[in-house]
Amino acid sequence: MADPKGFLTTGREVAQTRPVAERVKDWNEVYVPGSLLPIISKQAGRCMDCGIPFCHNGCPLGNLIPEWNDYAYREDWTAASERLHATNNFPEFTGRLCPAPCESACVLGINQPAVTIKNVEVSIIDKAWESGDVTPQPPERLSGKTVAVIGSGPAGLAAAQQLTRAGHTVVVYERADRIGGLLRYGIPEFKMEKSHINRRIEQMRLEGTKFRTGVEIGQDIDAAKLRRRYDAVVVAAGATVSRDLPVPGRELGGIHFAMEYLPLANKVQEGDLTVPPITAAGKHVVVIGGGDTGADCVGTAHRQGAASVTQLEIMPKPGEERNPGQPWPTFPMLYKVTSAHEEGGERVYAVSTTHFEGDADGNVAALHLVEVEFTDGKLEQKPGTERRIPAQLVTLAMGFTGTDQSNGLVQQFGLELDQRGNVARDEHYATNVDGVYVAGDAGRGQSLIVWAIAEGRSAARGVDRFLTGTSALPAPIRPTDRSLLV
Repeated sequence: MADPKGFLTTGREVAQTRPVAERVKDWNEVYVPGSLLPIISKQAGRCMDCGIPFCHNGCPLGNLIPEWNDYAYREDWTAASERLHATNNFPEFTGRLCPAPCESACVLGINQPAVTIKNVEVSIIDKAWESGDVTPQPPERLSGKTVAVIGSGPAGLAAAQQLTRAGHTVVVYERADRIGGLLRYGIPEFKMEKSHINRRIEQMRLEGTKFRTGVEIGQDIDAAKLRRRYDAVVVAAGATVSRDLPVPGRELGGIHFAMEYLPLANKVQEGDLTVPPITAAGKHVVVIGGGDTGADCVGTAHRQGAASVTQLEIMPKPGEERNPGQPWPTFPMLYKVTSAHEEGGERVYAVSTTHFEGDADGNVAALHLVEVEFTDGKLEQKPGTERRIPAQLVTLAMGFTGTDQSNGLVQQFGLELDQRGNVARDEHYATNVDGVYVAGDAGRGQSLIVWAIAEGRSAARGVDRFLTGTSALPAPIRPTDRSLLV
């Protein structure tokens, strides 16, 4: 145990953010560089080394949280990094982007503020990179087997790294011009600077993983031909079909999916563009959708100089504390103020968009909404609550409905889909096509980054077993596992 009295004597402290007035003028990460290390050892000492560490259940990766908390408390950063990487290929991603279901399941969190597990994790990995503890781990021998991975998001990258280290020759295909999937173009720079992706990709290159960008399977290469070329294929193409809003006026200019808007802002940071084709500069912006992607749109609009930003959510405003219907250790729906929300804007709950209003040029000028409530499980509008708000840029951030079927990948492979429109798979992540496996959102549906990495690791075991007859690779989750919810 780290500090036997730590949870009694030390209060919870989280990462310090830069002043709002400063950070909205740039695209750097919002946290004060180096602010965690002076406090993180004591924060790790708050871990109680529980007899049954429920944080393991909250995390689908099965992270060894009490162990690396103990090492972090003792400032043995090398040992902490080793235990962290034992279950997680990319802790610098999850430490920045994961909503930390492990903290919701922390035993201390029953009646006190939970351990800052996420902050400890990111401190360990940042220290590991700084000290040179993160090195390439090429396989000792090659198997002679080849694997194609379709998609370079967290699931695809995790599967690729696991299979490369197992000795297989792995090629990752990405339809975008850079590796990273939604990590690259869906996550704004202020949440995670892309240098973290770049150095991890370089590590994977040195281990032997090969990358092919600007290649869309189903369009540039026939999926059936790809299957014949490789001994196995992992489909990790994500759930990239955005949920639409079919109301009158949807065809007006200035209404875009979040994943049309966010990648262009990231391309400016990559140096590909000087000014994004879709920008919030000087406009009244409305973001429809109250989740993390919506918050990303809010923060991006602030940095682009929006005149105003309003975020709409159809669900009621959550409470700030657990309600009885969401007991510990489940992941509760709580009112969350992200760094983007700290920067300004209005958040409106329990409303639904009825229609858009256009100007003389065919562009959106306003949005009409009405308050709603759930009655007997049905969503009903409240008469007399209609109102109009100005909107010159609208981003739709209402989630995703499934993997892309328009490019021919699903049809060319002949993949079967489940009732939710995801690629069907068995207990080993295998599809109905021999040698073709699926990992991440393409098989699970829209989910969290930590689940994507866990799926990639688990699917890698299935592929390794298919290629060699056995496997020593870990499989942290089953395809049917789900988050700990009520």
